[in-house]
Amino acid sequence: MIIVLKTGATEQDVERVSELLRSKGLGVHVSQGIEKTIIGVIGAKERVGELAVESLECVEKVVSVSNPFKLASRDFHPLDTVISVGNLKIGGPEPVYMAGPCSVESRTGMIEIAQRVKEAGAHILRGGAFKPRSSPYSFQGLGEEGLKYMAEAREITGLPIISEVMEPETVNLMVDYVDILQIGARNMQNYALLRAVGRTQTPVLLKRGFSNTIEEWLMSAEYILSEGNPNVILCERGIRTFETYTRNTLDLNAVPVVKHLSHLPVIVDPSHGVGKWRYVTAMSRAAMAAGAHGLIVEVHPNPQEALSDGPQSLTLENFENLIEEVNRIVRVLNPEVTSANTNQ
Repeated sequence: MIIVLKTGATEQDVERVSELLRSKGLGVHVSQGIEKTIIGVIGAKERVGELAVESLECVEKVVSVSNPFKLASRDFHPLDTVISVGNLKIGGPEPVYMAGPCSVESRTGMIEIAQRVKEAGAHILRGGAFKPRSSPYSFQGLGEEGLKYMAEAREITGLPIISEVMEPETVNLMVDYVDILQIGARNMQNYALLRAVGRTQTPVLLKRGFSNTIEEWLMSAEYILSEGNPNVILCERGIRTFETYTRNTLDLNAVPVVKHLSHLPVIVDPSHGVGKWRYVTAMSRAAMAAGAHGLIVEVHPNPQEALSDGPQSLTLENFENLIEEVNRIVRVLNPEVTSANTNQ
């Protein structure tokens, strides 16, 4: 349920209502807009009724929220959430581009890629140190050594880094190195892992599972939010359908739907979405036209030699072309965007 306070409600009014709710064991989430303050209530609806909150002078109305995802819902939080990663803002009008190899393969290779993707317009460096693979015999990543290479690349280039966390036991290790924790598609419903990253304040990129509905995706975000971490970024990365020519079917419907249902930022992963490099730029253009807040793209200097996901990885030259083409779309749709990366 949500409690809408009257225009002009004071901080004391907000605190009075919040304390009343907490006294009955209810969770409270306050969202302050320009004119209205909304208090989201987590808990049994009957308990709220017992309090007769609507009789309070500062309360305008009490509204029932039907969505099972409460904290992720736009009803609870009408304004867009904007997440800070250093000086970057994810979720605002300025697009954010994440780029790098599927797997960290070497120190020199990671530093070279970081320098090149930054020159092309990337804001965040991606790379897998621990790799979930379908086959136990495939390359599984360099582990902590790979994280060290990424951290060194960050020191040299200034790019924040994102990497996938796979187990609750490694969350603290990852937090020591990375700026954004990635939850991969296979772990979207790993609830122990979701709770573990929720107990940090490190931003989390939550990828949609390839067979999951939008509601299930938002419920997974709810797990993270309910543990106290408000810094959740949603990532559409393609779903499994009957089509086999592409690796997945990139569900760009999800972008406007999620932006309607939720206040959380949403970015798109076209690399996993199609699985073939030649279609990545076209789907990146489409993603930004659909309203995505940014992209996460796999880039490798020599995709044919990549230890993982070579067929969907762009060369550095193709990534430069992608940024140039995507920024044309951004400038048309958002003429007020003035960041350096969109003025190439």
